[in-house]
Amino acid sequence: MGMNIIRELPHPDEIKAEHPLSQELIKVRDERAAEIKKVFTGESDKFLLIIGPCSADSEEPVLDYITRLRGLQEKVSDKILMIPRIYTGKPRTTGDGYKGMLHQPDPTGTPDLKSGIIAVRHLHMKALAETGFTAADEMLYPENYSYLNDLLAYIAIGARSVENQQHRLVASGVPIPVGMKNPTGGDMSVMMNSIIAAQSTQRFLYRGWEVETPGNPLAHAIMRGYVDKFGRNIPNYHYEDLRALLDAYAAKPEIVNPACIVDTNHSNSGKKYLEQIRIAKDVLHSRRASEDIKKLVKGLMIESYIEEGAQKVGGGIYGKSITDPCLGWEKSKDLILRLADSV
Repeated sequence: MGMNIIRELPHPDEIKAEHPLSQELIKVRDERAAEIKKVFTGESDKFLLIIGPCSADSEEPVLDYITRLRGLQEKVSDKILMIPRIYTGKPRTTGDGYKGMLHQPDPTGTPDLKSGIIAVRHLHMKALAETGFTAADEMLYPENYSYLNDLLAYIAIGARSVENQQHRLVASGVPIPVGMKNPTGGDMSVMMNSIIAAQSTQRFLYRGWEVETPGNPLAHAIMRGYVDKFGRNIPNYHYEDLRALLDAYAAKPEIVNPACIVDTNHSNSGKKYLEQIRIAKDVLHSRRASEDIKKLVKGLMIESYIEEGAQKVGGGIYGKSITDPCLGWEKSKDLILRLADSV
């Protein structure tokens, strides 16, 4: 018994050499990075929407969705800055089920990690080339970040990963905003400690190298709700929760650029995807009620796709999630325009 070695995967430098970014795309990427950074440093008061499918399951509908977002971005560009979700690795609570494009570029096929790595890079590159959007992804496997580190606009550390040492240390060497989610049990001190670790200089082992990082001043909190000991979903997006987060930041003066993104789905909505509309409006109401909360809450994370709801793997409905249920395009479009009016 033990691990069965299938094959050695190519080094990130090899993949990037075979699938390089043009100078033109590098320029677009850098301009986007500078604009997004200003939101977290407080130099810009634009409101972030990290929005898109629960999982990026297929290239064609994902690019279709992102192209629609681009058209909408032009209409709300004075108020809102969008970062599409291209989530290519999916955490599975029991280790069973579809694990994302990285594992299965064909959701109905067998796992193929080498093809997955290339498919994931192609998707992020096409999104940038065709829409000018750099996107968000979850850092599910820190050692795989190097395959995309020249493309991403935003990284999330999931609720199950936020206590993990390697996730925290790698986040300290990332030059873009990294959102640290509160853990599934809801302990905010865990999230705050992860932010401190990510903002601090670190020295550790990474992909066979001893490395040192400068610390990431753009590491911040993501409030995603939690599950209590009875298995009940408990939201943490309300005014009182956001004030508690303000107090938690005030108790940690070593943290710079205190910021928060509110995840409108997961345990905040009890995975009732339509509740995201109400929750988004509630968060904006809290921002209007408090100048401190307005400065703290930089944006929302919303799960949205072309068709609303979810289907099983192989369901065959174009643009419909095969993981968590999402808002459909029409409701998403209406919500974005309403948010632009309310920010």
